[in-house]
Amino acid sequence: MNRTQSDPTDRFAAWPRFSARLLLLAVAALLVFAAVVPISAGKMEKPTVGFVEAVAGGKASQAAKRPRDDDLALYDRVIQRIGQGENYYVAVADEHRTSDYPLRPGVAVRLPTLAYLDMWLGDRGQGAEVLVPGELAAALALLLAVVWAWWRRLGKEPGAAPYQRIGTALIFMGASLGLNRYYFVLHELWAGMLIALSLALHRPGQRWLGAVLVAALALAIREHALPFVMLMAALALWRRDWQEGAAWLAVIAAFFAYLGLHLYLVAQQVRPDDVVGPNWLMLRGLSGWLSSVVLSSNLRFLPHYVAGPLVLLMVLGWAGWRSVLGSTATLLFLGYGLLFMIAGRADNFYWGAVIAPAMFAGLAFMPRALRSLAKAAR
Repeated sequence: MNRTQSDPTDRFAAWPRFSARLLLLAVAALLVFAAVVPISAGKMEKPTVGFVEAVAGGKASQAAKRPRDDDLALYDRVIQRIGQGENYYVAVADEHRTSDYPLRPGVAVRLPTLAYLDMWLGDRGQGAEVLVPGELAAALALLLAVVWAWWRRLGKEPGAAPYQRIGTALIFMGASLGLNRYYFVLHELWAGMLIALSLALHRPGQRWLGAVLVAALALAIREHALPFVMLMAALALWRRDWQEGAAWLAVIAAFFAYLGLHLYLVAQQVRPDDVVGPNWLMLRGLSGWLSSVVLSSNLRFLPHYVAGPLVLLMVLGWAGWRSVLGSTATLLFLGYGLLFMIAGRADNFYWGAVIAPAMFAGLAFMPRALRSLAKAAR
């Protein structure tokens, strides 16, 4: 069957038999490996308070009263101190030292954006036991914006209308981690939600300014959003959309200026005896990719032999959707997957929250991708 006789948005429908068989064999092998490789959080036990706990009441309230994670408690104290008028860099350096956290290299210290936003949005004086109205309102508003933006994008993107409901429901499942107040000081949580919103708002060659501004905020919160912004810039330049490409490049340039200032201000606080952080280049392979995504998403509640393969099937679903959004998402998730295989210690699993919210929608397209591959292989 040639492409004119099949759905033009079905990437695998008209694949040559040999290519389809080869990809099916690779997918089958990877699914087996994904079911058996360890999913680990390093020295930490598998986190017991899920990223998708209820915001109040019942068991969730009891779970939220567990001892605060050290890194989260550190930023609770930093936010409290800057709320009392202290300089961010003085406070964060002091808290890093007190908790025996590294101050070198400078990127071990988080950018100050989220600390000031949290300080403005709510009182962190009593840590996780306080229901913070401002932060909760912001989290709810962001979740609603993500779901609404994806509903509209899937309703208008070629070939996505039949999957609009299930795709949006899956996005909600992935993005609901943003309501976990226990992790409101976690930078990856907010950056991941903003990346999901930016990806949904983006309209190549049409409306892209909102997507650029949202991504800029994600990047100002966590530098781990940089690969997303760089990919969007590269794709805009590939399409010869010079105006949009220039906008993304401007965001990158502004970020590096901000990061340079941040590193300079951190360096002013560093002492010769301050702790040097361990290496992030760990080459953990497939386990690193799966651990990062599974442990920072709803997949963490599933057995690892189910959760691991689902990560790969999400990407396969995106790859099978022949559209601008499908191609962009495929490159995005494969790119971050490669980064997680190369960099990040086991206890950095929460980095996966940067991409987890938007990944889930790939499962909506996964059955079609598998059917088309199997048909092409025959």
